Amino acid sequence: MLKKMLCAVTASALLIQAFALPGTKNSEAVKQRILVEKVDGLRDDFMKGVDISMIDQIEKSGGKFYKASGEQEDIFEILKENGVNYVRIRLWNNPTYESDQYDKNGKLVAKKGDKMGGGNNDIETDLRIAKRIKAAGLKFMLDFHYSDFWADPGKQYMSQDWKNLSPKELENEVEKFTRETINRFVKEGAAPDSVQIGNELNSGFMWPVGQLWSNDPSVKIGGMKQFLRLLDRASKGVRSASGGDKIKVIVHLADGGKQDLYKWIFDEVKKANIDYDIIGLSFYPYWHGSMDDLKANLEMISKRYGKEMAVVETAYAFTEDNGDEQGNVFQTYSDEAHGYVPSVQGQATELRDIIATVSAVKGGCGVFWWEADSILVKGSNLSATEGNTWENQALFDFSGRVLPSLAVFNLVSGKGEVENVWGGSAKNGGGFKPYAMAEKMEVTVKPGEVPQLPQKIKAIFTNDSESLLDVSWEKIDWKNQKIGKVTVHGSVKEGDFKPLVTVNVTNRVNLIEDPSFESGKLGKWKLNGPAAASFMENNKGNAHSGKWTYKYWLGNGFKSILSQTFTEIENGTYELSVWAMGGGGENNIRLFAADYDASSKQVTAKIVNTGWQQWKIYKIKVPVTNGKATIGIYLDTLPDCWGNFDDMEFIKVD
Repeated sequence: MLKKMLCAVTASALLIQAFALPGTKNSEAVKQRILVEKVDGLRDDFMKGVDISMIDQIEKSGGKFYKASGEQEDIFEILKENGVNYVRIRLWNNPTYESDQYDKNGKLVAKKGDKMGGGNNDIETDLRIAKRIKAAGLKFMLDFHYSDFWADPGKQYMSQDWKNLSPKELENEVEKFTRETINRFVKEGAAPDSVQIGNELNSGFMWPVGQLWSNDPSVKIGGMKQFLRLLDRASKGVRSASGGDKIKVIVHLADGGKQDLYKWIFDEVKKANIDYDIIGLSFYPYWHGSMDDLKANLEMISKRYGKEMAVVETAYAFTEDNGDEQGNVFQTYSDEAHGYVPSVQGQATELRDIIATVSAVKGGCGVFWWEADSILVKGSNLSATEGNTWENQALFDFSGRVLPSLAVFNLVSGKGEVENVWGGSAKNGGGFKPYAMAEKMEVTVKPGEVPQLPQKIKAIFTNDSESLLDVSWEKIDWKNQKIGKVTVHGSVKEGDFKPLVTVNVTNRVNLIEDPSFESGKLGKWKLNGPAAASFMENNKGNAHSGKWTYKYWLGNGFKSILSQTFTEIENGTYELSVWAMGGGGENNIRLFAADYDASSKQVTAKIVNTGWQQWKIYKIKVPVTNGKATIGIYLDTLPDCWGNFDDMEFIKVD
């Protein structure tokens, strides 16, 4: 990404600001035209899959699905028509609350024994879904979580029914539960074609018995030895089930771009001679890295373990719109050189690129889109106590109408023909060209100074991917340039696209380097407080500009100070400002300045957050008389308070 950066705060000062262009609006999504190139060499049995574990709950809550024409149709028929050949469904043991649940205001939101939501995926629910999968002629993957609710690297909680079992009893129960569950599906004509024995097992499963590591030394965990024993018994549960020798067994980790993680766990799995067929990966580019990271990891896995590999979870947003009162987890993916626009075309390109990356590696056998069905329906949230955080990453719009991006599963095999607004053919190659800048750039420089314009710019191409391009800028007489804004035109070799940068010639120069935190690092900031609670967050949906912010959140209350000290600055009056937003309810948040004169006085502004995306700017005047000043943000929060800060300025105004 092109970062906001500031050179020396003395004679030469330069500030580059980047503002991402908007993607598709939800209201326009189904009207979009996309272009997806065929993936050459795609094997005939490649798993083109979706996870739609929520479907039973969504439909019971009144959710409906529609073809592109607007005609209502069964979701499984829509999936099949668009090239999907495999459906993945998670399985929880007993997804009910063990105790009454209250919100932060003390209101009862769920009673003991109530279903937890998120699909309520117990055996009976999954049987209903599995029968529909089979009736549609699709293949079926059953994803055992071995937990009552969400299991991922940060939480792998033991089922409430198993908590009092000894490790040996747990091993026996895991094998029995796995075998009997599969036999039930087989008996009812819905045999799984593949089975995940655990979900995102980076930290083990069935904590603490199968827990691989813990930050709390007081917790007694089973470690790698016990994890492998449980994994082995889960595998044996599959193999001892009816038809188990024909079922593909999958061992699944998250962080699909991290080679060291996969070596650590799968080296031990190999030593233990655990019987499995496929290594499953989660790969969300905004969390797990670049396509190059994914490909390198897949190539390592292929050579080191000789197993088949499938990305069993991926997703990307077709819009940055939010359809309910619950914020969304999506973060725009944009690294130094590449990225995707949050649009229908960008979503389609991300899916096509994932498929192409997996398919290009020996043993690459499939890709699954996570919660493709996550539309907005009251009563079908990701839990009974919160809203939907995923609706902008579904393959249907908020109301259930299929998006053009679902057609990728056909288009990668050369089936069908969908052209985007630029024309071109998926069958004959798109000839994608740059058409816009991924970030609008504004450079701030003092009069008489020559701005250091970037040698590369990140451009958006006509498949809504982003890549760096070399750029040449027109010549400007900067020595004689007057105060004001100057538009500088550039040129690239790839097509007729003309990048632009706005140079703001001014005496008002921000002394804060990286004022929008776009480096993702503390830099010259000093943090006095818990780093787990106050940190840099890469989430464009929570940013005032750019993608990064200074974020705070913790399940417990805490205090922290983020500060930076300036020395050898001119005396005079400065203005300190920051944009802030958050959920509210804190004890105290203050923007402050200190040590700016001979006294110990401070000037402060109280910050009051009022809700997500309710941005407000806070300002204070700082009378510097001793050539220095310390500025910062003070936090005193209560449990679960959260917020973001962005676009700080410290400018001499007099």
